[in-house]
Amino acid sequence: MSTSSSSLDMAFALVREGRLVDAEQVMVRELQDVTRTYGAGSPEWASVQCDLGNVLLNSDQPARAVDCYRAACSGPMPDDPEAHKDRLTYRMNLGMVLGRLGRLDEAETELRANAQERLAFYGREHPGYAFGLEPLADVQLRRGDLRAARESVEEAIQNFWRGGHERLATALALRATIVTTAGGDEPAFVTLEQLPDEVVENVALAVLNRTGEHPETDGAVLSLLAEAMEARLGPDHQATLNALSQLANHGRDDHGVDRVAAIRKVLASYHRQGMREEALMAELGLAMAQSDAGDLDGALRTYAEALVRAQSLGRADLVSQVLRNWELALSEAELPDEAERCLREALSAAQDSGDPETLGRVRIALGLFLQHQERLEEARPIVEAGLSTLDVAHPDALVGRGHLGAIMEGRSCGCGDMPEVIAAAFREFVLGRLPRDLLADLEVDLKDGDFAVNVHLRREPAEDELEELDRVMQAATAEFRRRVAER
Repeated sequence: MSTSSSSLDMAFALVREGRLVDAEQVMVRELQDVTRTYGAGSPEWASVQCDLGNVLLNSDQPARAVDCYRAACSGPMPDDPEAHKDRLTYRMNLGMVLGRLGRLDEAETELRANAQERLAFYGREHPGYAFGLEPLADVQLRRGDLRAARESVEEAIQNFWRGGHERLATALALRATIVTTAGGDEPAFVTLEQLPDEVVENVALAVLNRTGEHPETDGAVLSLLAEAMEARLGPDHQATLNALSQLANHGRDDHGVDRVAAIRKVLASYHRQGMREEALMAELGLAMAQSDAGDLDGALRTYAEALVRAQSLGRADLVSQVLRNWELALSEAELPDEAERCLREALSAAQDSGDPETLGRVRIALGLFLQHQERLEEARPIVEAGLSTLDVAHPDALVGRGHLGAIMEGRSCGCGDMPEVIAAAFREFVLGRLPRDLLADLEVDLKDGDFAVNVHLRREPAEDELEELDRVMQAATAEFRRRVAER
């Protein structure tokens, strides 16, 4: 039950744009309207609380989402069947997010209760009951109770299988993680030959979506998935290529030859299929993997091949990207003249592309290169020009801002200045989004990877202003964390 479909759509559109503060404010206004119309505690109010929780969750604020889901679950169970179903969803959301936060005891308590409520409401054969078993199995896995996790997921699989439900794919993906975690010779992916291609593809997608939730087994599960997809769907099927690509990305942590091998398989497939732009992106990934694995000569050869491919595509932005990446390998190989030539050519291509972000990133890269070569007078105007075309919270802009400060102080490197730079950029970012008549100053410090914020007010705020200020600060913090995470 949702009375805020248009508001929710607008909020999620803002989240996709990275405008997390604005997204939350849309839902807060919707909640205020519904409270006035239907009253706090009503089914309509609970629905918007859940919607707000979903927006906060997608804005990387799970702890605040928990408060919304708890509010949605407050009060007696509704008599209306549809409102009853909604309450079951709210409680499942609550348990799942508690698990995501690592509050596993609370999570299992909520999810066990939710599974029992679902059993009483739907009955054992209905998929609505199995919906509650799946997140319960995941939390049991996180707690290390593999036996209970296996029992829960197998019951969910049987339920979904009998009903031909699409959630079978996600349950099979979870089972693969549980089986792999347990070790032994039992196959992680079973019955794939009995399933239609569409369901098999969804199994692969579900595994990829789970990557990062259990990092200790991700590599093994992804490797087994790639083998299973190649055997079932073939080496050129997109599900196989997606599994190999994810395996390669995961391999960045160990810089091993497996990562290079996975990318080579993807690249070979793109060649066979004539997918030229995709092959170029794979070549860039291969060059980075080779460099990380210590094969610098191989990386340089791959970049040269990638440049030819980019030029043949007639895409100035891609040419600029290849050259910018190539410069890093040349600098690592201690070939500064060749590295500078690459960056100069990348700058020319970026100017031809007409893309401000591409141009800004290359300018920053060239400016930093010149700075590290102690050519500070040349570096300063190039870095300043790069900053003029990039968002204040863009990862390259943060790096450029730190180095610009060092250039102005006559230093050849500003790599160690990033905490102060990030804090200053955070302050600038937030000040533009808070009421000017309320806020006198904002002190920001970056400590232990998190922001410490001290707010100075011009006047005594009203209670609703304090609540609004708190919401804006928390949402802004999440928004900035997301933007700088790629740094």
